[in-house]
Amino acid sequence: MAYLCGIDIGSTSIKAVIYDETGKHISDGKTPTPLTHPNAAYPAWAVWEHKKIWDGVVSALREALSGTDRPEDVKAVAVTGFGMDGIPIDKDGKELYDFIAWHCPRTVEQSQRFSQEIGPFELFQKAGKQVMHIDSIYRMIWMKENHPEILEQTDKWLLIEDYINFKLCGSKSIDYSMATCTSVFSQETRDWCYDLIDRAGIPRHIFPKAYLSGTPLGEITGEAAELTGLSRGTMVIEGGHDYICAALGVGAIDERSTMNVMGTWEMMVQPVSHIKLTKELFDSGYFIEGHVVDGAYCYVGAFVSGDMSEWLKDQLCLKEELLSKEKGTSIWDEIALAAAARPVGSHGCMFLPHFSGSGTPKFDPNSRGAFIGMTNITMREDMMRAVFEGLNFQFLELMGALKNAGLCDSSRIICTGGASRNSFWMQNKADITGLMLEVPDVYEATCLGAAMVAGIGAGVYKDKYDAVSRVRSGASVKEYAPDMSVHGLYNELYAIFRRLYGDLIAANTLISERNR
Repeated sequence: MAYLCGIDIGSTSIKAVIYDETGKHISDGKTPTPLTHPNAAYPAWAVWEHKKIWDGVVSALREALSGTDRPEDVKAVAVTGFGMDGIPIDKDGKELYDFIAWHCPRTVEQSQRFSQEIGPFELFQKAGKQVMHIDSIYRMIWMKENHPEILEQTDKWLLIEDYINFKLCGSKSIDYSMATCTSVFSQETRDWCYDLIDRAGIPRHIFPKAYLSGTPLGEITGEAAELTGLSRGTMVIEGGHDYICAALGVGAIDERSTMNVMGTWEMMVQPVSHIKLTKELFDSGYFIEGHVVDGAYCYVGAFVSGDMSEWLKDQLCLKEELLSKEKGTSIWDEIALAAAARPVGSHGCMFLPHFSGSGTPKFDPNSRGAFIGMTNITMREDMMRAVFEGLNFQFLELMGALKNAGLCDSSRIICTGGASRNSFWMQNKADITGLMLEVPDVYEATCLGAAMVAGIGAGVYKDKYDAVSRVRSGASVKEYAPDMSVHGLYNELYAIFRRLYGDLIAANTLISERNR
């Protein structure tokens, strides 16, 4: 039986997971993803150092391969990960700058200026994207304005997954789902929007050729084989954007399935067979992305989530950390117990989850997070529960935007990602949304989806339906049913939550501008 490997470049860790053809987990490796703040004059600026990223991939692969007796049985690998963050390389493959991380605010000005020049709705009609300052074209404009000598030397601008493919097999390419992250790629034509590229003043040649996910790119090079432990002859297959790979991993490949990814970013992903770049969709804050399977696209809404739950753990939960060490339990179990002990509504304490700005339905990099409604009876545990409630209210707003645009009528949502393993979080989400939530028992859905893409490209599976059928056949599903009496209370609180962004926008904009 052939083995397949999915490599996931995540914001907190780099993972390599090996599966068999049925999606059974064989072995894995993992290493932290180091974020660097290189400029003391601009402490918010952030990059991923390319050498550390590649070294992390090598380390994760070697660890994963050490867990199997026959590494030569790994027939194919595919890379997935977060989008937008890219690196310029010259004709000899030399790296000219590190990856500007999606955490970095340096391109807010460029995104505002370019989008105002073109018009946000025209950008949406051409490339299917909302204005997000982290998208690659704004990084390129920043490079042109601040380091023109680097852009002049650039042969190709490779997004982070594309860079790993280049290191593995020498290919300079991109897939349709990742190409969306540049804000200058049309899913309708499956080609670059050269009119937008020209208006941005960026050389056309630095954009690599785009392919459908699952396209074979070539065999691993001898140097990469020696470094990683993969066998020569292992195929490198074009992967895709992390949460779109996860959609394949949980079987969300057509209109019948709506997926919620609960990771660093919280995503609502609705697969569709046809694109409708309507004003209603634009107003919803959603955008279009290519699916990693043929004949499908995705409506996508997003906001940053995981950073705030990690902040909660690190800043407010020392007591729970000590308890978890004393009892030998997970710190998240202790946090959930403490939060669950507080009443619905957290004694009036509410949380606006905008630590990284706001996402769908209104992208605003100037918005900031806030605790509000606190009094002298507010306890630390109320703040903990308010974080969960605020993130789930934000998801309800995310879901409502798609429904209001007439593009989703699902009454059941498939959930995946690390946070979907938190029973309190999931039950609270069911209570707030009033929907049945499903959590399939799959090991690392993102890596699994990438491995399935690798299997399709290598001929292990006949097509997407064969891949989903063979992988999903043995997977169990945990369901969370809403408590409708609690849902009624949350409906009242949600009306208040929806006012917070607008009521705080003036103050948050002033604060943001002073601290950029």
